[in-house]
Amino acid sequence: MSESISKELLEIIACPKCKGDVELSKKEDALLCAKCNLAYEIRQGIPVMLIDEALSLEEYQRRDGSWQD
Repeated sequence: MSESISKELLEIIACPKCKGDVELSKKEDALLCAKCNLAYEIRQGIPVMLIDEALSLEEYQRRDGSWQD
């Protein structure tokens, strides 16, 4: 990914469903919420934090072949 999410943004951004912490995926193409089991894709450097567009972690792993444990 050419555009990275800033550390400052990662510190303040939260899962819109549970309001918990999210982590950047290994490929830096999604923000992952382990508590909700959801992956929020990052498109053109912008995290898409819409619950309706989130993928389950299993679906994200199948699609992209990676996730953070």
